[in-house]
Amino acid sequence: MLIADAHLDLAWNALQWNRDLTRSVYTIRTREAATAGKGRGLNTVALPELRQGRVALCVGTLLARSTGRAVAHVDFDTPEQAYAVAQGQLAYYRALEAAGLIRIITDAAALDEHLSAWMQWEGGGAGDETPPIGIVISMESADPVLSPEQLDQWWAQGVRLIGPAHYGLGRYAGGTSVEDGLTEAGVRLVRRMAETGLILDLTHLSDQAFWQALELYPGVVIASHNNCRALVPHQRQFSDAQIRAIAERGGVVGAALDIWMLEPGFIKDVSTNARVTLDTVVDHMDYICQLTGSSQHVGIGSDLDGGYGREQSPNDLDTIADLQKLGDLLARRGYSNDDITAIMSGNWINLLRRVWSQGQP
Repeated sequence: MLIADAHLDLAWNALQWNRDLTRSVYTIRTREAATAGKGRGLNTVALPELRQGRVALCVGTLLARSTGRAVAHVDFDTPEQAYAVAQGQLAYYRALEAAGLIRIITDAAALDEHLSAWMQWEGGGAGDETPPIGIVISMESADPVLSPEQLDQWWAQGVRLIGPAHYGLGRYAGGTSVEDGLTEAGVRLVRRMAETGLILDLTHLSDQAFWQALELYPGVVIASHNNCRALVPHQRQFSDAQIRAIAERGGVVGAALDIWMLEPGFIKDVSTNARVTLDTVVDHMDYICQLTGSSQHVGIGSDLDGGYGREQSPNDLDTIADLQKLGDLLARRGYSNDDITAIMSGNWINLLRRVWSQGQP
């Protein structure tokens, strides 16, 4: 079964963590075995495993902040530095595309052509070589955008989704761990996103910023990697009201695999993944389906290798190829094949096709 994953920090891992993603997960682990630091030698994502797991389409991020928090590999002193880092990450995706390893997807026609190639390959009609991985480029934290008026440039360079904030108070909005809303520049950013056609990713927004952005932005919205506050009660998750609001806009919530978002009371760098499995992820998927009344508003947004590794992922996941296990787990809960296909890939594909074909209002 083909998979679409709505959140992977591929370029950030390659450049800021110096990982050669063309090598296998196991080769990268071996190379990092003597490297100190969280997640080192415990990675789960690389291009060979994406192909093995039939992850035909994923959202690849640009990630650079300018918040003054001075977190290594993420934060930079000035917006100009964040801009330059994000441009470098964008160049990495272009280099992979030039090598024939990925295909950057920016419109409905390219999406359909890409998926057709994968379906033909799955059916045995396209030789032995796996098609390239399809990448939709997103920005996690809009801090690299020097001004809202610069969005046209980012659009022309292939960016199609933006989440205005990440952790802390960014240049445009309050994010995870703070209560601040949109800044004055953030209001202009969200309005300009709607005019440009960029999809608004509400992930990481504070509650206040979430509702402000939703009021300003009239189009389809998403949460690329988010889970349910009702099951794991902290601010990083979305409430029932927020999930319903996304569904009412025709949006999709991507279930995340960071076990901080899967186990109540999890403490980073202290708790273990002993009690968390992929079935715990399905708990959140099922909750969203029951809350919204259908299987049309949930997908995968794994966030694997998002600054951590196997130690902070479900304990029955070795590499990203194990996302395939989610299909069987959903089937055991009574989900039909159509429902499972929608959750594994169809909901994200249909959303992109709909937005790109019809345009955002």
